[in-house]
Amino acid sequence: MKAGSGIPLWIVALLAALCLAVLAWTTFGFVVPFKHETGQAVLDTYFAGYDEAAVFHMQKLLDENETATRLLRAMYFGPELIFPALLTALLFLAFLRLGPAGAWFGRSLPPLVGKAIFLLPIVYGIADYGENIASLIAFGDSGSGNLATELLPWMTRLKFASLAICFILIVRLVIARWLSPGRD
Repeated sequence: MKAGSGIPLWIVALLAALCLAVLAWTTFGFVVPFKHETGQAVLDTYFAGYDEAAVFHMQKLLDENETATRLLRAMYFGPELIFPALLTALLFLAFLRLGPAGAWFGRSLPPLVGKAIFLLPIVYGIADYGENIASLIAFGDSGSGNLATELLPWMTRLKFASLAICFILIVRLVIARWLSPGRD
């Protein structure tokens, strides 16, 4: 029995399907209506990142548009409460299913490096929830809005960087397993 094969593939597939369903709920229930209402995209969708000026612009936009504010809050208290946890679990289980980190690179890795790789999904989850909390604070009536405004772009960058690294590792490992002569 190969390492990591104890996680049934159907569990990983179920988590992937749930992630897609919640992502569709977010996109078609909140992101698209928000863009239709304001002409602007939700900051969470800026894959390339953004700066504090974009946050200030969004604050001004939300101050002037109550419907957009309600949409954004509903998104953070709806699908954005669920999605980071689902995607974190999916990434973590995909790493577990692919086996020990040392086997991924064809050589033994220092234990700390192997553990750090398995922490990447957790980093993503914390960064995504941190981004959501910072958004609620920055776009709300909180006295901590300035700190949240400064943190928000960094949380988004950390979220997408950790997510990108996770996806790159998973794709690399799947391709390596598929091309290996002893695959089953």
